[in-house]
Amino acid sequence: MASVKQVQVTFDCAEPERVARFWCEVLGYVVPPPPKGFATWDDYQGSLPPERRGSGFACVDPSGVGPRLYFQRVPEGKVVKNRVHLDVRVGTGLVGEERVGALENECARLIALGAERVRLLRADGYNESCLVMRDIEGNEFCLD
Repeated sequence: MASVKQVQVTFDCAEPERVARFWCEVLGYVVPPPPKGFATWDDYQGSLPPERRGSGFACVDPSGVGPRLYFQRVPEGKVVKNRVHLDVRVGTGLVGEERVGALENECARLIALGAERVRLLRADGYNESCLVMRDIEGNEFCLD
């Protein structure tokens, strides 16, 4: 049986570069270098047929540990809740009000980037508190 070596998380969106740059800021990711033979991403985009320009963009973990995130343009907008979402782990090891404080601090930073706060889910005896948010195109994610 073959084992998985790498995982890429792909997002459908209207504006791939804009959403990718948002997630770079959220996660501390970076834009990878342009494809071989191109000095810049603008040079690469200019080489594509007009209908393909701006149709995809990516960001990567500079440490190489986290998955590559790929953002692809699709014609339809988001209409229902995501079936898969990212948990941004900012409260690991924290409990109670200390955890909620860490979640709230990160929430404030992300709101300044264009994210939207949805709701705080308080610890319930089984799960610790987490904060549900939406990115700049309405995709849900959690601060955990």
